[in-house]
Amino acid sequence: MLTLTKALYDQIVEHSRKDHPDEACGVVAGPAGSGRPERFIPMLNAARSPTFYEFDSADLLRLYREMDDLDEEPVIIYHSHTATEAYPSRTDISYANEPGAHYVLVSTADTDDAGPFQFRSFRIVDGVVTEEDVEVVAEYA
Repeated sequence: MLTLTKALYDQIVEHSRKDHPDEACGVVAGPAGSGRPERFIPMLNAARSPTFYEFDSADLLRLYREMDDLDEEPVIIYHSHTATEAYPSRTDISYANEPGAHYVLVSTADTDDAGPFQFRSFRIVDGVVTEEDVEVVAEYA
């Protein structure tokens, strides 16, 4: 199960809606080994596409160095789907290389009245996608 604060949930949704009609992407880092998302890091979609996202390689390298310096790891890797449901595409699955991360997808299709709003989380390990429950809390216990 993914547990995250309402503030982080709102930031992910806001970023996804702000970048619509392009896909938004980003990371929420947390203390290494904790599994607790804490630091919201919106990233630039280098592809600037409504159907695909790509982290800028220089930004990603800088982010991983920063997380390493702070003893953090990516707890959530998120992106939006602008016209389809919040479910990992074949491309999303092929790029999922953090087996410990929660892969969050937000569908912003509702922005264009194309479908209902969705915020879903998945584990993706060795190409196998498993949906998990999402619990939004006011703050961590």
